[in-house]
Amino acid sequence: MAKKSSKRGNPSMSISNKDVVAVQVVEKAGVNVKKLVDMLIRGVGAEFTTYYYYTILRMHCTGLEGEGIKEIVEDARIEDRNHFEAMTPRIYELGGSLPRDIREFADLSACPDAYLPKDWTDIKEIIKVLLAAEQCAIKSWGQVCEMTYGKDPRTYDIAQNIMQEEIEHEAWFLELLYGRPSAHFRRRFIGESPHVHKQLHTTH
Repeated sequence: MAKKSSKRGNPSMSISNKDVVAVQVVEKAGVNVKKLVDMLIRGVGAEFTTYYYYTILRMHCTGLEGEGIKEIVEDARIEDRNHFEAMTPRIYELGGSLPRDIREFADLSACPDAYLPKDWTDIKEIIKVLLAAEQCAIKSWGQVCEMTYGKDPRTYDIAQNIMQEEIEHEAWFLELLYGRPSAHFRRRFIGESPHVHKQLHTTH
């Protein structure tokens, strides 16, 4: 009887991490690659699910006040998708892979689901959900940066660029919710990702 393949494994792969020099270098520097890959999968899981939930939240930014906020939500939504796109290749470079079952993937997310609030007609309630999602992402990628700083420059570079955009997103929603100055300007185009765009150019 043939063994069932693991959802998170790739049965076509015959090479192990011990044969990949780029992984050996990271391990030699003192990084637990398995733990790092798990953290990255959880991190991109949060970005992917946030992209989905932000779609719903954006749709419910209605009325005169909501119409102006929609565009800001859209910037954050597309840039979170870009974060997923930018870091996912690194997971595979380190010998990992995404779960084959999207339900498992969503359950692994590093952050809680950004559910539409019950009182969605109150635009501030929607912004609170957006803010909480961005703050969780900052913590998640901050942990990756701490783990890889000075040891895994490639992963660190991607993670810290993602984190910079998440910090900007937090500032946008703090401004909208509390009037806290954020120096927010419109992106030149939706999904610009001013910090992450370099990684996107190398993955597409």
